[in-house]
Amino acid sequence: MKKINHILMGVLLIASAVVCSCNSNDTNEKKNYPSKAVNLKNDAAKDNITDASSWPERPRYAVTAMTAKYGAPTESGSESMVWYNVGPYKRILVTKIEAPHDFPLPHMDFLEHTIPYNVPIDKIDDLIAFDASITVNKTQGEMSARCDLEGHNVLTLNLANDIVKGSKTVEQARAYFAEMVKADNMGKHPAYVEQLQFTPSKDNVAFLDKSNIPGAPMRNLPNTEGTDAEVLAFLAAVDVNEIVAASEAQRKKISEPVMNYAKMLHMQHGDHMGKTLMLGQSIKITPSDTKAVDAVKVKGAGELAMLMPLDGKDFEMAYVDAMIKGHTEVLDMIDNKLMKNAKNDMLKTHLTETRKHIAMHLEEGKKLKENK
Repeated sequence: MKKINHILMGVLLIASAVVCSCNSNDTNEKKNYPSKAVNLKNDAAKDNITDASSWPERPRYAVTAMTAKYGAPTESGSESMVWYNVGPYKRILVTKIEAPHDFPLPHMDFLEHTIPYNVPIDKIDDLIAFDASITVNKTQGEMSARCDLEGHNVLTLNLANDIVKGSKTVEQARAYFAEMVKADNMGKHPAYVEQLQFTPSKDNVAFLDKSNIPGAPMRNLPNTEGTDAEVLAFLAAVDVNEIVAASEAQRKKISEPVMNYAKMLHMQHGDHMGKTLMLGQSIKITPSDTKAVDAVKVKGAGELAMLMPLDGKDFEMAYVDAMIKGHTEVLDMIDNKLMKNAKNDMLKTHLTETRKHIAMHLEEGKKLKENK
């Protein structure tokens, strides 16, 4: 009889967890919320955010819960809502789309909590094996958990931290997750579900990685402003801008002359960039992406963003005008800045050759404009 009772109790626990997987934590989570009710339609109009009142029920509940607890979302759209830097989190995301997930019980994933966290590379596979809904962005130093309830994401992050620190294996963490969900469903409010059991790092945990392209620039090397290292990086930045713009141009519906012009710029700037990096290696100077160099890249991206919505003749005219303007500015930069700053004789020779190519690109652009 005792054995039968134990079996029945286990069945009841599982059944309870299945029924409550999306609702059992309502009371647990809401006890921390402000007493005011949230009306998505009215509050959306008041806060000038997207109305989520027509979203599916579960994501709509998540928007309501996060809004009640953390205030209006920072960003809102037809498919997602985002809160930044609230509670212990770097970001909270609710998506309209629900993704089926069967660990530890069948439910839907649509609510994601992100914290700054340095996950060692050799632990990433273990975290995915523990819970495939964990996302690790090593470059930005982030770890995210996606589930149906905030408490479940808190539980996931706590156990992920245990795995990284070595206090639990993957198998132990999965088993403990199930135990904590059962305990939470029984109203026991386990600490691992209630709040993070560790403090996310306030330090910069981003991982920039390392370039594996020989001669590639390095980011903002100290004391390199106005030096040969910066001159090399300026040239590479110009090439990058032209390569990206030419690549985008070749995806547009444009006339053959403009298409050929874009292809020529793509190939010649790509070849020039390779020669610039090789030169840096030969003269033993690493190009330095200073703030001024990065500003060149930012400017190029901003100008390209203005072109991207265009197509056909409108794109052709805007692209050719942009190339004329851009190459004119590069010539000015070479004459009035780079030539003056360059110290190495081989680099000066390279700048002279570069100027010839830029001038030729400018003249080709002007001819295209005259023939339009």
